[in-house]
Amino acid sequence: MKKIFLAIILFCNLSVMAQQDPLFSQYMFNKLLVNPGYAGSTETFSVDLLSRYQWVGIEGAPKTTTLAAQTLLGDHVGVGAYLFRDEIGPTINQGFMATYSYRIMTRHGWLSFGIQGGFKYFDFDWNAINTEYPDQMFDPQDVRRFSPDVNLGLYYYTLRFFAGISSKQLLENEYGEFTTSNGASSFSRLKRHFYAMTGMLFPINDRMTFRPSIMGKYVNNAPVQFDFNASIIFNDVFWVGAAFRTEKAVVFLTEFNITKSMRLGYSFDLYLNELQSHNNGSHEIRLGFDIRQKQDRMKTPRYF
Repeated sequence: MKKIFLAIILFCNLSVMAQQDPLFSQYMFNKLLVNPGYAGSTETFSVDLLSRYQWVGIEGAPKTTTLAAQTLLGDHVGVGAYLFRDEIGPTINQGFMATYSYRIMTRHGWLSFGIQGGFKYFDFDWNAINTEYPDQMFDPQDVRRFSPDVNLGLYYYTLRFFAGISSKQLLENEYGEFTTSNGASSFSRLKRHFYAMTGMLFPINDRMTFRPSIMGKYVNNAPVQFDFNASIIFNDVFWVGAAFRTEKAVVFLTEFNITKSMRLGYSFDLYLNELQSHNNGSHEIRLGFDIRQKQDRMKTPRYF
């Protein structure tokens, strides 16, 4: 377990210039964390609480918790915010992002432009790492850094279709300071991330609806990643589906609409790479609420 834990730390250090955003399997219901243009699109006051436990069984594996809320003001302005906390071994990333979006009506749907602004706080506790043998090159020091951040997004949607593009961490600020053996300071930098997503509904009959979706992620110095998802909803109440992630993972997910205003979702990730024999998969639990603002809202279930 110690070797696996240290491998994760090395992986995190080597990945500091690669993927830095938390991973979510239920992104289609939690898009505010990916695209600020999504704010206000549900036309309700929506709240989503999500917890993700990745690589269960590995010491120091990632744990992510997010709380997001968004609503529509009038007919054109959407506002929202989210809090997040992402833990990987001795590292903790947490922060707050506020969202503003403005949407315009097109011939068939709505086109929304969004911006997010806020801060991220990075904390690295070197004292959480215990070396097996004394190492003169290992100089434990706490690392804490506060960084502002900005995200942009464009989101188009109808009752049966959505598509969006976005970019996060536009400022590419420094967020971690490490002291080398000669006393010099070295900084890690947030990298700009790019996202593209789309999905559509296909009614099968009066009781079943098919919903495929796809999301692509790109960041410099990391391979492009795609999530291919397909789900079926039964009687507008129960979702069941599966996804394939190009980092060699299969995802099984389900969601139950407890009421028209409350949803409970769960997903399980099964890895098909070298990590398969060292962990028990990843679990993601989500609880969502949609509170009506007007009586004429929410005539249909929340599909996206």
